[in-house]
Amino acid sequence: MKSSQNQTLTDTSNPIKRIIIGVQFLFVAFGATVLVPLLIDVDPSVALFTAGAGTLIFHIITKGKVPVFLGSSFAFIAPIIAATKIYGYPGTLGGIIAVGLVYGIVSAIIKLWGLRVIEKIFPAVVVGPVIMIIGLSLASVGVDMAKTNWPIALAVLATAIIIVTFTKGLIKLIPIFIGIIVGYIISILSGIVDFTIVNEAAWFALPKFTAPEFNWGAILYMIPVAIAPIIEHIGDMYAIGGVAEKEFVKDPGLHRTLLGDGVATAFAGFFGGPPNTTYSEVTGAVALTKITDPRVLRIAAVTAIVFSLVGKISAILKTIPAAVLGGIMLLLFGMIASIGIKTLIDNKTDFSITRNQVIVSIILTIGIGGAQLGYGNFSLAGIGLASVVGVILNLVLPNSNKKNVN
Repeated sequence: MKSSQNQTLTDTSNPIKRIIIGVQFLFVAFGATVLVPLLIDVDPSVALFTAGAGTLIFHIITKGKVPVFLGSSFAFIAPIIAATKIYGYPGTLGGIIAVGLVYGIVSAIIKLWGLRVIEKIFPAVVVGPVIMIIGLSLASVGVDMAKTNWPIALAVLATAIIIVTFTKGLIKLIPIFIGIIVGYIISILSGIVDFTIVNEAAWFALPKFTAPEFNWGAILYMIPVAIAPIIEHIGDMYAIGGVAEKEFVKDPGLHRTLLGDGVATAFAGFFGGPPNTTYSEVTGAVALTKITDPRVLRIAAVTAIVFSLVGKISAILKTIPAAVLGGIMLLLFGMIASIGIKTLIDNKTDFSITRNQVIVSIILTIGIGGAQLGYGNFSLAGIGLASVVGVILNLVLPNSNKKNVN
């Protein structure tokens, strides 16, 4: 009887039920998807459009077999902000398109030589500290935004912590969304939200797309940042495969899923949106509900596109006070850094080995310290420079497994 009830709950043959679940899955990803464009000063409706369209592109390339949703990637926030200051946002978009091409190249490598080549170039000792930098490099941005109104920021932070720590079910998967809602309500009650742009906004409006420009400096600046998201993608494919009890890394194949991610990211760059990535939050929702029908995720994608055309939604998102976003960032970027630590722990990285200490130390110092190398119009800095140095050190330092004896 219990098995029959579970099958009824996860049955998606009814179109109405699929639509309801699909919209629900979008709200799991909604907070994170719109947070990224708000932080890089891009129209959030563009991110919704490119996330929805990118997800559909991914499903086409992967033969509609993998139940994932692609949303705005946090890994690129700091590089986009930095690159925009140097090359302008159109130039940065050219770099984002190049990142998508890198995904395609790595996809071809995996197709030809298998995953072992990627694991050799990007082991945990490189990927872990790079992920840590992604979070830690943005810590000051979060603090700066939070201090515009500490009471509201702390209320948002407390809400997100409570959701993550004490709740269960789908609620646990949307701490960003709920935290922003609570902070927004408090802001309205405090009288600090100006609804002028909402009143002036049209109900139907096309997103404010931005055309890319191609600059070798911006392209070379952005490309190294692809390292961490590529590894994250591989982990996500194994995770969603475990949830659905299918080997998606074999069928449709990891080369196809990575290519789908890359084409979706390049597509976002052509329209002015942030890079896309497979969303772990949605994978968590799939695991929780046991609903692994890819059609449901495609409904979520179409819903995102529809939302992107509602001008009032974009206007409302733009009225969210900086302190509300800052409160979320205080938790979010710290959690990203902790994922980097978890990557090192899960892979049993041995820090008694001097080689590992050297690689992690230099990656962190270069990334957090903001080191920069430049020649003419070319510049490599921050996460990108740290990633490149980490890969080089991993390839050239002898792996003798000798431990550091104090």
